Amino acid sequence: MTITILTLFPEMFAGPFDHSIIKRAKEKGLVEINFVNIRDFGIGTHKMVDDTEYGGGIGMLMRVDVLNEAIKHAKEAFSQQFSNKTIKQSIILLGASGKQFKQETAKQFSGLDHLILICGHYEGFDERIKSYIDEEISIGDFILTGGEIPAMLITDSVTRLIQGVLPTGATEDESFADNEEGKLLEYPHYTKPQVYEDNTVPEILLSGDHKKIKAWRNEQALEKTKKTRPDLLKERNA
Repeated sequence: MTITILTLFPEMFAGPFDHSIIKRAKEKGLVEINFVNIRDFGIGTHKMVDDTEYGGGIGMLMRVDVLNEAIKHAKEAFSQQFSNKTIKQSIILLGASGKQFKQETAKQFSGLDHLILICGHYEGFDERIKSYIDEEISIGDFILTGGEIPAMLITDSVTRLIQGVLPTGATEDESFADNEEGKLLEYPHYTKPQVYEDNTVPEILLSGDHKKIKAWRNEQALEKTKKTRPDLLKERNA
């Protein structure tokens, strides 16, 4: 899989993708992460990528013509590698007004051949860019200074779901995964020491009875979800 990130600040990504799981996935050839500097497609000698808003307003908007040239470059660069293959590709605009990113979205993206992520800046985008993308995605109901951090988060969550990146079964039993109870938060985990400052590991986990342990974990997951994310239960029972 290839992930191409369109950004004004490619230098921001120097560290996050050079360690741990993503680093190993890149070394194995399971994911390739490329960067396109939007500034390279800017207008005039100063490479302008933004302009004032028609109708007035505070702040600058990223230009649709500049962004679309960057998108075309990313698509063409990837398609040259697969001239005889139908490419599963998605172009995603990262913006606050988009559909919320969820685990299901990460799973869908992990099955693509090519994922293009567009990082915004300034006041936002010229609305006409929506004609050249597949979807707008938000990582939550809050505002950031740019789309680079959302791009990092999405790249991380998608990469770990690519087949071969993690051991078989590693992503099946975790928060938001489908199980017999529906979509629940993950159950509590414990490791050594068995006793720490009068706080002990639940006896059931020491019993060796895997059927009872599984039932306990399901109960704990349900209670945890009721307490902190009841919206998931409404979604599950809808």
